[in-house]
Amino acid sequence: MQRAHTPNWNRYEHRISKNNSYKRFEEFLHRKWSSEKRFGLEGCEVLIPALKTIIDKSSENGVDYVIMGMPHRGRLNVLANVIRKELEQIFCQFDSKLEAADEGSGDVKYHLGMYHRRINRVTERNITLSLVANPSHLEAADPVVMGKTKAEQFYCGDTKGKKVMSILLHGDAAFAGQGIVYETFHLSDLPSYTTHGTVHVVVNNQIGFTTDPRMARSSPYPTDVARVVNAPIFHVNADDPEAVVYVCNVAAEWRSTFHKDVVVDLVCYRRNGHNEMDEPMFTQPLMYKQIRKQKPVLQKYAEMLISEGVVNQPEYEEEISKYDRICEEAHARSKDEKILHIKHWLDSPWPGFFTLEGQPRSMTCPSTGLNEEDLAHIGKVASSVPVEDFTIHGGLSRILKTRWELVKNRTVDWALAEYMAFGSLLKEGIHIRLSGQDVERGTFSHRHHVLHDQNVDKRTCIPMNHLWPNQAPYTVCNSSLSEYGVLGFELGFAMASPNALVLWEAQFGDFHNTAQCIIDQFICPGQAKWVRQNGIVLLLPHGMEGMGPEHSSARPERFLQMCNDDPDVFPKLDDFDVRQLYDCNWIVVNCSTPANFFHVLRRQIHLPFRKPLIIFTPKSLLRHPEARSSFDDMLPGTNFLRVIPESGPAAQNPDNVKRVLFCTGKVYYELTRERKARDMEPDVAITRVEQLSPFPFDLLQREALKYPNAELAWCQEEHKNQGYYDYVKPRLRTTIDRAKPVWYAGRDPAAAPATGNKKTHLTELQRFLDIAFNLDAYKGFS
Repeated sequence: MQRAHTPNWNRYEHRISKNNSYKRFEEFLHRKWSSEKRFGLEGCEVLIPALKTIIDKSSENGVDYVIMGMPHRGRLNVLANVIRKELEQIFCQFDSKLEAADEGSGDVKYHLGMYHRRINRVTERNITLSLVANPSHLEAADPVVMGKTKAEQFYCGDTKGKKVMSILLHGDAAFAGQGIVYETFHLSDLPSYTTHGTVHVVVNNQIGFTTDPRMARSSPYPTDVARVVNAPIFHVNADDPEAVVYVCNVAAEWRSTFHKDVVVDLVCYRRNGHNEMDEPMFTQPLMYKQIRKQKPVLQKYAEMLISEGVVNQPEYEEEISKYDRICEEAHARSKDEKILHIKHWLDSPWPGFFTLEGQPRSMTCPSTGLNEEDLAHIGKVASSVPVEDFTIHGGLSRILKTRWELVKNRTVDWALAEYMAFGSLLKEGIHIRLSGQDVERGTFSHRHHVLHDQNVDKRTCIPMNHLWPNQAPYTVCNSSLSEYGVLGFELGFAMASPNALVLWEAQFGDFHNTAQCIIDQFICPGQAKWVRQNGIVLLLPHGMEGMGPEHSSARPERFLQMCNDDPDVFPKLDDFDVRQLYDCNWIVVNCSTPANFFHVLRRQIHLPFRKPLIIFTPKSLLRHPEARSSFDDMLPGTNFLRVIPESGPAAQNPDNVKRVLFCTGKVYYELTRERKARDMEPDVAITRVEQLSPFPFDLLQREALKYPNAELAWCQEEHKNQGYYDYVKPRLRTTIDRAKPVWYAGRDPAAAPATGNKKTHLTELQRFLDIAFNLDAYKGFS
């Protein structure tokens, strides 16, 4: 590349300033907090002018919102010198004596995010910059950024990605080694997931922690994974700032022109170890002998400009001292104890959501019922094809006819309850997005939200988008065969706005385990770490159907283990049900009726805050003749039932009841069938726990007191070391003040979720039903 050598100070002043600020920022942190980890940028300081160039050029091309994701290396520098986070806010994170004024556990400073709107001084246009908070799972933020970008484009009508764009930063080892990078690239051009081009910047340290490339990848370059979508890849020497700026201008122009992904590979080095406390000479002695001899890029670039007469030594030193003064003044301000608020680090603020007409929203939830006219109207559309000359499959005609029969009888099954929840929220202006593998039809062929013309290729109809005039849009999209990437994407989409219901459905509930990183690092602790509420809904099909160990269990025990409510404390709360929801980290439910499923989906939006919602959805109950609900259970004045108490003969004479079985989900129908067969309806009460977390202490206490002479047992179809028992048992004992034992009726402990032998399955089922209804058999099963 030909370098211009025009001796013009103004031409190079901004580059000296950029180089100076990022270099002096790292030196200032090292000088003030030499024993603190900061994951500095030494060795790739040129990343800062690289990012600024991409942003400047994109702003010039019309972009006014840039959403970024990056690992921890260089994050503080990017926050300070690209996004322009106040330096005192960064410095106060280093002060161990300051206590955060916000609830939650917080997170280390190099994981935090930021949202900032400012003037771009190159284009003199406003630009909004958002850096998404992320954990140490290096590439996990990639699909989250893409989902948030897609949402921001959707809500501002940016169908071509001309206004909103994403930039992803990567380390070389993670870019080559983490499968989520591949998953994210494969979302890049799918219609429901594309963000119309992302600029990827790889900080190529040529080493990952202590592992060199010869042991870390099989490809020549760490960026070869990007070839899967034929993205152009620019390899550039990070010690040549002008070459880096040139390449970044080209990358930004490529994205603006073709709206496709592009990769910039900054070939650099890491001056220190993995962190500032690490000793790299242990494992890379020869490499680090060479690095120790290497001049920093700022020094090399300054010497070149001085030798060419572009700048003199006093001018250069003035730039150095100017930035040092800025840092010292900010450091003095950082000691103010009032400034440490994690809320200043929000990457997705929701202005106006937490207030109503200028006042804080009340901690209440209105009825989630609907009037009969709306229920009937939604049911009619769900049972029809609202497009003329549209030929549907004959089998689907029968399904729609069955739906209409249900509606005429004022009854809903599971699929129709979901349809009514979605349709009613669309009328209220709530955008709904349902995503996952095969969600358009539904894995179990129950949903059919997208109808396909049997005679015309690619001609489809989504009846739910024909419900109301001026309704919100409904987006339903089959995803790629990805869980990690797609769940991360939907999480990012849900971050953008609280006024949307975003749902991810696993094809089978156990498939969530390949997305466990997103669940463990973002969904479960997200609010505690980053004060970031999120209302994403996970639909996880669950149930022992005798079909073998795969696709049987959504692993409820894993979600319940991560719930933050105390099993040994009976909460003393006003507005018990809503206040409990506010205090929990997520909501876990297993509904046994379509009406309750309808209500919990609507409650998700009508709550005055947002929490993730985990729903263990059924398989066999989708068509179970008893799993039906009346319109009466969905009318105004009705709500989600955290507990469904016994309502049969046992409830009429509670003193005579010998046994109370607590359960959740589909096992209820197996228990009622067995109870009837044994003619034990007056003797055994069955109470359904529909909301497992936060635990309904108050309602279950009422149920336990109602039956003073009864034995208490928890009954589940899952194995004893799985399912709900370990979560429920201590909470039930707290509820009844430990006065009575809580027996267990279910399968024995096992390593696998279910047997693969049908006969064994039926034997196990009958055995735990025998235990549930045989008082003497309780001994030894507590």
